[in-house]
Amino acid sequence: MTDKQINVLIVDDSAFMRRVITTMLESDSSLKVVSYARDGEDALVKIKRYNPDVVTMDVEMPGLDGLSALKLIMCENPVPVVMLSSLTTAGARQTIEALSLGAVDFVAKPANRQELPKLASELINTVKTAAQVSVKKVCSINGSILAKSSGPQPERPSPSVMVPKPVFLKPPKLGATTTIKTTSSIELVAVGTSTGGPTALQVLLTRIPKSLPCGIVVVQHMPKGFTGPLAKRLNDLCEIEVKEGEDGDMVLPGRAIIAPAGHQLTFTRRSGYLQISLSDHSPIKTLFKPSVDVMMLSAVETLGSKVLGVIMTGMGNDGLQGLKSLKKQKGLILAQNEETCIVYGMPKAVVDAGIADKVLPLDELGSEIVSIVAKNKYDI
Repeated sequence: MTDKQINVLIVDDSAFMRRVITTMLESDSSLKVVSYARDGEDALVKIKRYNPDVVTMDVEMPGLDGLSALKLIMCENPVPVVMLSSLTTAGARQTIEALSLGAVDFVAKPANRQELPKLASELINTVKTAAQVSVKKVCSINGSILAKSSGPQPERPSPSVMVPKPVFLKPPKLGATTTIKTTSSIELVAVGTSTGGPTALQVLLTRIPKSLPCGIVVVQHMPKGFTGPLAKRLNDLCEIEVKEGEDGDMVLPGRAIIAPAGHQLTFTRRSGYLQISLSDHSPIKTLFKPSVDVMMLSAVETLGSKVLGVIMTGMGNDGLQGLKSLKKQKGLILAQNEETCIVYGMPKAVVDAGIADKVLPLDELGSEIVSIVAKNKYDI
């Protein structure tokens, strides 16, 4: 973390929440609240006046709401934005959209005031992480992106913008109805990600054709109530099917399963089919539910080397233990490179451990996955 003081602007229509958030943030000596804004219009004025390092933004506000304000901020005066979302279906959908529009991350508001103290640590860590992210202009007018973010952030396709069809160098370009003929030994693509993951997954999964001859399972660190809207959004954008996992779901070609928040995901074989199992129990010590390590370790136990491991943007090292197990089975591992990560934590742990077979930019991971699965070749 940086030693520099981080100046924060709080945008929230509730005076109570502004006081609570201020108290939480300023309990850390490296954070200073420089001002408040009561709505989106006020926020635009205060950002120009105070030039904060980070903005915390309530999603639901009267007048110019959080999403509308975010669009203008990212176009006119870009600054790292952390969204504060209510734990409702509508709040979750808006938060997923906010991430695609340029928000760095989000924190879910507790359902009641008694749970507010639990918010402090997560909010402080999220704001500190956001302060390290470089953002540039992302302008959207009438649903069309005019300029996109650069620097360490991946491009963020707008939900209403047509995602271009990927061009695969290996194998040749695939049509929507093309069947990949393969003798591939890869039966599962296992993906782990955290901070920055929702937008990274959008880039990755829109580049996977529905003819991919194996299934994909994703662990994305998120609070309960957010993985369902994420899966639905991705399903609307992707050629492959994307769904939030349910106990007993089969891992099928052309399908990506997002592990549901609040559960650990493992694998079983039944009647020759690979299925997922969901449980509240964690077989290993972990802070996360779902955990990338739990998913990866189970995948390796069930399939051995027939797993392609992919580790993407996120804080910490969840996934390292499971990927070490995969490497012992001589499985293949891809890692997202530092330049395209929002937070180069989880991939860095894997790269530093010397177990990543390839380290690639985000926009190359999809075609590399297709190449490995379809051709069963890997030239390093």
